[in-house]
Amino acid sequence: MHMDWKPYAADLAAEAAHSSSAWWTAVADIPRHFFVPRWFVPGGGGWTAVDGPANEEAWVKTAYSDTTLVTRVGPVHADHTPDGQVVTGHPTSSSTLPGLVVSMLEHGRVMQGNRLLDLATGSGYSAALACDLLGDRLVTTMDVDPYLTEAASDRLDCIGHHPDVFTGDAAGELPGTFDRIVSMVSVPRIPATWLHALAPGGRLVTTIAGTGLIVTADKTPDGGATGRVEWDRAAFMTTRTGDDYPPALNDLFTTASTDDGEVSLSSLPVLDVMQAWEVWSMLSLTAPGIEHRNGSDDDGARMTWMLHPDGSWARARTAPGERTTVHQGGPRRLYDILDKIRWRWVETGQLPVYGAKVTVAPDGETTLARGGWTATL
Repeated sequence: MHMDWKPYAADLAAEAAHSSSAWWTAVADIPRHFFVPRWFVPGGGGWTAVDGPANEEAWVKTAYSDTTLVTRVGPVHADHTPDGQVVTGHPTSSSTLPGLVVSMLEHGRVMQGNRLLDLATGSGYSAALACDLLGDRLVTTMDVDPYLTEAASDRLDCIGHHPDVFTGDAAGELPGTFDRIVSMVSVPRIPATWLHALAPGGRLVTTIAGTGLIVTADKTPDGGATGRVEWDRAAFMTTRTGDDYPPALNDLFTTASTDDGEVSLSSLPVLDVMQAWEVWSMLSLTAPGIEHRNGSDDDGARMTWMLHPDGSWARARTAPGERTTVHQGGPRRLYDILDKIRWRWVETGQLPVYGAKVTVAPDGETTLARGGWTATL
């Protein structure tokens, strides 16, 4: 903690927030490295733990880069993992890149006097930014992981901030009434409990699970909310109730890699769906829960796999100069659903997901609509 971190924080503020933003000073004020003393980086066949204090120069440069730092893999916290140890699994918590934290807070139109609920405490960094702007008494932060809330509370305390910190399920009952709810974790649809906890005229912002869609909505007199899908994009980890997410569909992947299934040809080349945000988001709304994997064949042909918990699978391969060969099995034809969405994009130049109007019923039923297209979550 004796390092000269202030110049790095000032550089981060210049990158993550505009100088006219209310959040510029907060980013420059908060010692992010203090909230992320250890993290994981991909490597070694999994995720390798890095101990910040062991190399202060690397620590300060990493902590003040506008980058997401993974702090938990499966049930394993970076804080509890020796430097250099490799852990396998899916990331289950992180310190989100500061630019996105600021963007979510700005989408929430958080301003002086607002009672804010910061959902998904994580490292505690977003709560620290909020305390810097709003004052501690107006900030509540909540996470499902008791270790994260305890560690974040201690770190906030050490830099002189004392918001209300709660451990609980983001989709369950919320601890109070709030003018703004800003979620740094994605949800399948807007939980009814958020609407109950939102003050009249209050505003919420979140991302929809499995998509790159940011939803903003303002509470309506009937207890629901209306808003839109922002043109901006973001993706967060999905809410969970246990230590980890469900296991990957490895057995189905074996089936999808070896079975012929139903064979067809597609005129469109293999696509890395999760890098095509519009397509990925539209597909996730149409057929939620698909696991995507990508790779290449021995001869360099591009390949992709689509797997679903219902047993549906697809494998596609595009060799240079050839049409795409598609194999599919299970109860649904996942690749046909994807191709239909892609052809819609080819024919119209856009998909209707971004900019869609959002209507949230008092029970949380969330409907997206634009240009004659609708999807109900």
